[in-house]
Amino acid sequence: MTRDPYARPSDPAKRRSAALTDGFERAGARAMLKAVGFDDDDLARPLVGVATTWIETMPCNLNQLELAEHVKRAIREAGGTPVGFNTIAVSDGVSMGTEGMRASLVSREVIADSIELVARGHLLDGLVCIVGCDKTIPAGVMALCRLDIPGLVLYNGSIAPGRFRGRDVSIVDVFEAIGAHAAGTLSAGDLHELESVACPGAGACGGQFTANTMATALEFLGISPTGLNGIPALHPSKTEAAAEAGRLVMGLVRDDVRPSQIITRDALENAAAAMAATGGSTNGVLHLLAIARELGIPFTIDDFDRISEHTPVVADMKPWGRFHATDVFEAGGVALVARELLKRGLVHGEAPNVAGGTLAAAASAAAERPGQEVVVPIETPLKPTGGIAILRGNLAPEGCVIKLSGHETKHFRGPARVFDSEEACFAAVRARQLEPGDVVVIRYEGPAGGPGMREMLHVTAAIVGEGLGESVALVTDGRFSGGTRGLMVATSPRRPCAAARSPSCGTATRSRSTSTPGSCACSSPTTTSQPGSQRGARRRRATRAASSPSTRRSSRRRARVRSRRPGRCSRPPSAPRSALASTTGPARSPTSRVPSRTPVARSTRSTSSASSAGRRCAT
Repeated sequence: MTRDPYARPSDPAKRRSAALTDGFERAGARAMLKAVGFDDDDLARPLVGVATTWIETMPCNLNQLELAEHVKRAIREAGGTPVGFNTIAVSDGVSMGTEGMRASLVSREVIADSIELVARGHLLDGLVCIVGCDKTIPAGVMALCRLDIPGLVLYNGSIAPGRFRGRDVSIVDVFEAIGAHAAGTLSAGDLHELESVACPGAGACGGQFTANTMATALEFLGISPTGLNGIPALHPSKTEAAAEAGRLVMGLVRDDVRPSQIITRDALENAAAAMAATGGSTNGVLHLLAIARELGIPFTIDDFDRISEHTPVVADMKPWGRFHATDVFEAGGVALVARELLKRGLVHGEAPNVAGGTLAAAASAAAERPGQEVVVPIETPLKPTGGIAILRGNLAPEGCVIKLSGHETKHFRGPARVFDSEEACFAAVRARQLEPGDVVVIRYEGPAGGPGMREMLHVTAAIVGEGLGESVALVTDGRFSGGTRGLMVATSPRRPCAAARSPSCGTATRSRSTSTPGSCACSSPTTTSQPGSQRGARRRRATRAASSPSTRRSSRRRARVRSRRPGRCSRPPSAPRSALASTTGPARSPTSRVPSRTPVARSTRSTSSASSAGRRCAT
């Protein structure tokens, strides 16, 4: 009697994919899978997805196809059947300063959606997400959280620093050199020479910019295997790290260990502490909040603020410090940071990792290179508090984020220079129209006015390159790159502002172009402009671009920033920071040189105790 080929038992770990491949009813699916190259043995094993974000628009993800082969080999050796697939990515560094940057943050959702759809549609039993450029990292975690199937995220590694005239450089040095060239302090030949050596090969941007901030956070979050993310992209041991990821995921599949068991509130607090202790990117706030939301874990910007206020900076990293991510690896890895934070109980050491250990175990196993200067003892920190703070005030009643690493400014006061787009501001920077003491406001770049919440590195790096990094503040409803340094406030829009709801509110920025009484024309940090005012702003920009310089000067409007009315402080009394606020005074138009002695923006960081007495918005 002929043996029934469909009676063969499949692996018990095929908890999901058995419905796709088992039984005579699935002969059609099996026929198509056999056309790909799978056989009966392959289809009897757990199907494990290997998702990559490989693309040739940037070096950040360029080594992923090679790493994927090592992951797949290890999965096969461990008794699984790997199923490879790819999704998209958008390069921040390439699209920066253009309309293309509007696609960057959106790509996070597209990547998460596409990974989720492939895994759901093909009933995968497990998943390895190989990630690199900024948005691919949180997207991979978000997809795993939605699916809640056994899996992990592997960072393909940091790029090595380039060498320019005897010093290490990164892509941010190129952006800052653009400003230096515009200021006449760097020749075109020197800029081109720097451009040609800054990015020497595969790997994500090399400082503690957004990619490396998130790669660090993922090890503290526990969803990336301990020690593997920090291995640089082109280091010889990276391929073995990929193979280890393949072996580990099969253990997770067999034991049915889900992301929801790894990523808890304690894990999120650990990740936030890692960001604060390394002076990481403000984009990490957006990404960790998104990850928490996928699992329904209560986690807010106030949690970031609380954690950062008590977490010293112990890693001396670019863009504000001296070292690159490759230096952290050579020093002993981010486990050194965990070791220092555990000394004061600033992280939850018992938090698990997909590799099977805990954060405390990883910290105790850290091998520090003698004489390294990258990670300092917590007893002598680089800064006593973390690199990120949340501010509140009449421009941001629900909060905005500022990176404190790299500057000591606690108070800034000056005349506003208001621009309706990043391009308009960059043109002013290039024309050297900014002066020390200016508060640069770039509006209509947020979720409502952008769209896309573009990063402002093209502008901020140019400001630093012109030598104004310590003397100019910048506020935007968009975002800042992890490569940004200086006094820069990014915003966190959530809902329409009080001005849009109540004509009596005294905190709105108004202009003649705003037809609705009380509507906000500023797209301020936690506010949203009326749609009509946004469309009007876009029409005005188009009109100005088509008109002559004299016409633009004669038609330029002057915004007026109104003071907060007494008793209308929107910051809760218990909020742990003082805030960015606006006071009475004229705002200068982008190219006017009308001096003003009246402050229009300032920020302070409270040093008061836990008592809420005296914690009022700066006005």
